[in-house]
Amino acid sequence: MWGAIKWAACPRLSQLGVRQLSLRTIARPVLTAPSLRSSSRLQSLLVTSRSTRSFSSTFVKRHATSTPEARVLPILAPRSVGMWLMMSSTLVFAIVVVGGVTRLTESGLSITEWRPITGVLPPLSEAEWEAEFDKYKQTPEFKKYVSHLPNTELASQPWSRLNSGATLSDFKFIFFMEWSHRLLGRLLGAAFVGPLVYFGIRRKISRAQFAQLFGLGTLIGAQGALGWYMVQSGLDEALMEEPGAVPRVSQYRLAAHLGMALALYAGMFGTGLGIIKDWKFSRGGKWSGSEAVKKFTRVLEKPRVKMFKRQAWALTGLVLLTALSGMRLLLDTRVLCLLLRYWTSGAFVAGLDAGLVYNEFPLMGGRLMPPADELFSPSYAKSADKSDLWWRNIFENPTTVQFDHRVLATTTYISTLLLWASSCRPALRTVLPPLTRTAMTAAFAMANVQVLLGISTLLYLVPVPLAAAHQAGSVMLLSAMLHVLVTLRKPGHAARLWRQMLARAKQGSTAATGTKQGI
Repeated sequence: MWGAIKWAACPRLSQLGVRQLSLRTIARPVLTAPSLRSSSRLQSLLVTSRSTRSFSSTFVKRHATSTPEARVLPILAPRSVGMWLMMSSTLVFAIVVVGGVTRLTESGLSITEWRPITGVLPPLSEAEWEAEFDKYKQTPEFKKYVSHLPNTELASQPWSRLNSGATLSDFKFIFFMEWSHRLLGRLLGAAFVGPLVYFGIRRKISRAQFAQLFGLGTLIGAQGALGWYMVQSGLDEALMEEPGAVPRVSQYRLAAHLGMALALYAGMFGTGLGIIKDWKFSRGGKWSGSEAVKKFTRVLEKPRVKMFKRQAWALTGLVLLTALSGMRLLLDTRVLCLLLRYWTSGAFVAGLDAGLVYNEFPLMGGRLMPPADELFSPSYAKSADKSDLWWRNIFENPTTVQFDHRVLATTTYISTLLLWASSCRPALRTVLPPLTRTAMTAAFAMANVQVLLGISTLLYLVPVPLAAAHQAGSVMLLSAMLHVLVTLRKPGHAARLWRQMLARAKQGSTAATGTKQGI
């Protein structure tokens, strides 16, 4: 502790920097907020330092997590850590959107092998392309679907071919779609693990933060394995034996894959945003638009604000659930629309009916909800006693999936509207932090955009650009709600201690300057 005091008080050591001092392991904070108040010797030494201005800016910017001051204060992650996490969440966002386009263009089964290292490079020669194409020809998707598709106007639309051609040039298109999705996943792993190791070695983050971020890194690896496990379900030869079966991945594995991606995004986005806000606050910035931190803490304890926060958490969960239901719906509706529009014969349409596709809103076939025999069709039950009738229709019947998503989307929009309206009421508006009100308005605006995208996607028979924008909108709406939650949290413990220390150093510098002028 006295080593840190001497370092802070000695101008010469302050000029030399902490790199000449011995490194130590991550230390627990020795002084808490009360002990900082009672440590008059420490404050006097800090005040008498001739480089107080350097201490409040350069010191915090460069050495907020270096070990000499870590003996006095807990580690405060710098802004660079938060920016790195925000960049990683942006990569996850791109992966989700590209993955959605890959599913909508039926490109996900074009790569039949999982090679995490050697798969970085695509085929480079014509012979390699032919070899990859031959592997694809052995898949159930090609045998039951692609090889029988006629040449129609669909083939003239590269963004929505749906594997419509059996030529090598068409195969290259769907191959590069899936390859791009996998390449972004590899890029995310490298961009996350490398900086995490660096920040851990340099003590830029605390042990608790390292453990949390290490868990996110492990989730990235698990996500890659789960993605291949999902693709395997679409390559299963058993699909050839089921009459009328559609060669595509399991909707359950798809939902798990997407759910894990959204969990990764939420973890990176929320943590990164919190770190950036803590860093700004430690340097004297506002917290959620409020100057008085003590007043902000008292505001969070008010019953109305607590209720608002619980409702915001519930709405965030509802947004996540609606997004998951929508991904399955986009895939089913697009496949059915294209099949009913372009398919003319064959057993592939057995069991399909035009009534399964409702490209209208808000009605479905002229009614608020489809007939019960369509919502819970016995044809989807596989057990002899029909005990699985309900849950199989909920997860496997396209009509039921679309109806469920409509209900969830409508509920989400109305809930967002009500939560935004409550934030505008004078009784709550006067106590909510200013940034919370702004964030809630942004979330409601995004909800309106998302509803318009969803209805347009449905009315125009799920075109790929609109469907991809609708999927991206669901992630953006989730981001807006995560921002609302971040504005309702207290500043971190480390940020509060650093703010107190720098405020006292600034006050001491002002007092010392006034004394010199008086003399």
